Amino acid sequence: MERWVEETLHGGFRVRLKADRVLFDSETEHQHLVIFENSDFGRVMMLDGVVQLSTKDEFVYHEMMAHVPLFAHDEARKVLIIGGGDGGVLREVLRHAEVASATLCEINQSVIDLCREHFPDVSAGAFDDKRTRVVIADGTKLVAETDERFDVIMVDSTDPIGPGAVLFTKEFYTDCRRALAPDGILVTQNGLPFLQAPELKQSVGYFRDLFDDASAYLATTPSYFGGSMSFGWATDDKALRLHDLETIEQRYETAGSFATRYWRPDMQRAAFALPTYIRELVEA
Repeated sequence: MERWVEETLHGGFRVRLKADRVLFDSETEHQHLVIFENSDFGRVMMLDGVVQLSTKDEFVYHEMMAHVPLFAHDEARKVLIIGGGDGGVLREVLRHAEVASATLCEINQSVIDLCREHFPDVSAGAFDDKRTRVVIADGTKLVAETDERFDVIMVDSTDPIGPGAVLFTKEFYTDCRRALAPDGILVTQNGLPFLQAPELKQSVGYFRDLFDDASAYLATTPSYFGGSMSFGWATDDKALRLHDLETIEQRYETAGSFATRYWRPDMQRAAFALPTYIRELVEA
């Protein structure tokens, strides 16, 4: 019998993916997790009815969350990833030789274990890198209590439902600011502006209260159905998202011009060019 797995994130919009082969389907400590094979998207992971990862297009999200802030900063030594249990953002962060330590804080140990088992190419050995530190904890608690200061914080969260909801509050963003080093950068997953406009508008509004520069940038990830994916951007150095193309090209060359499939120097600048309907959300 055919099985179709339905994404239930949006109130008036549903997508079903055919599960050619189910590899895992169970409750973890905090969420319902399904992993299955699909002929169009490859191996797919869904948490609580929402697509989190597809092997055919994971590079888009992971490259853009990692490389945009790291090439903007260019001197990041300490990076914190909140969420990201699949290891994809961690993999891309560690491609930057200047990064001395990358802390990944994941609330759900099962997500890491299952991704290492079923998606080994996504993390590609990143969990075993000597620069990696994995902390199994609530990310809100970590940023509220840590004495460390990070050059870049990347919030690779689920959507603001269930355990991920607290990662979209002003209290959490305030603690992230406290945990940033001077002129550090905060980048967040902020959903699909076409279908989740209030999410992006609210987060960037909070950023504007807390930082000197608040904006967003975009990427198109096919398995995140409903339009462009947005990443929230917050820092006190307004120049960091305005580097010219030559500067980013020079930084990329210095980094070794490693192979990418979505990010490239001209995409760094283009990602911040927002369509009017999205600009109205972040500039309101």
